Amino acid sequence: MAAEAHSEGASEPQRSRRFPTLTRDTARPEGGGRAVSGGYPAPARQWPLLSVMGGVAAGLLLVALDAFRIGVLVIGLSLLAGAVLRWALPSVGMLAVRSRFTDMLTYGVLGFVIVMLSLMVQPKPWIHIPFLDDIVHFTVR
Repeated sequence: MAAEAHSEGASEPQRSRRFPTLTRDTARPEGGGRAVSGGYPAPARQWPLLSVMGGVAAGLLLVALDAFRIGVLVIGLSLLAGAVLRWALPSVGMLAVRSRFTDMLTYGVLGFVIVMLSLMVQPKPWIHIPFLDDIVHFTVR
């Protein structure tokens, strides 16, 4: 009888909402939620990732069809679009891998570097940056 009274009157202590000092499990990614509600089919829920992957696939196809500069430019612009999507949308599904800042920085820097390299590729580069020529001549001697 005393045990019943004790179980009725006593409630479990509230669990802390803070992260534990010692992590025993992996945390769900920040953007791990769906980009669209669960009533839609799986591809529609992951449209941000599929749009970036579609752009990269289109760029690779262009490279395979001997339009190297345009293909690589499309790949870089797709990564830049991924950075913008990660910044603008609250939930991007599997496009979110790390924290929002790290994802934006990674997609943005890689996209920018790929775009710049595609504009500078030889022969007949579309953009000419003199100090990069000096670096190449210094390192390739």
